[in-house]
Amino acid sequence: MTESTGIDPAVPPSGTGCVECDAAGGWWFHLRRCAQCGHIGCCDDSPAKHATAHAHTTGHPVIRSFEPGESWFWNFDTSEVYESGPDLAPPVSHPADQPVPGPAGRVPANWTDMLR
Repeated sequence: MTESTGIDPAVPPSGTGCVECDAAGGWWFHLRRCAQCGHIGCCDDSPAKHATAHAHTTGHPVIRSFEPGESWFWNFDTSEVYESGPDLAPPVSHPADQPVPGPAGRVPANWTDMLR
């Protein structure tokens, strides 16, 4: 997998949280990283599903988990999961002390009722 397949290993992540949720004061369940531009978005179990929205809006087809200890990739174009792939620019996950769901202080008490 390379830039021609939607992956640019040299691009760092956009931050440690979902770009759109941070801007709107929202929260997320898990985080995903665009393997092409580094955009951090929330997963499809999160209320806003920003990672998938980013992929559809930009045409960037590949995401990587941005969770500590996870290294899998997902290709939206082919609906394939890859257990590993090329090393991406660090950091490879959000900080280990960042809570899941997160971020701290913005997750509603009834968050489990809001998933999917």
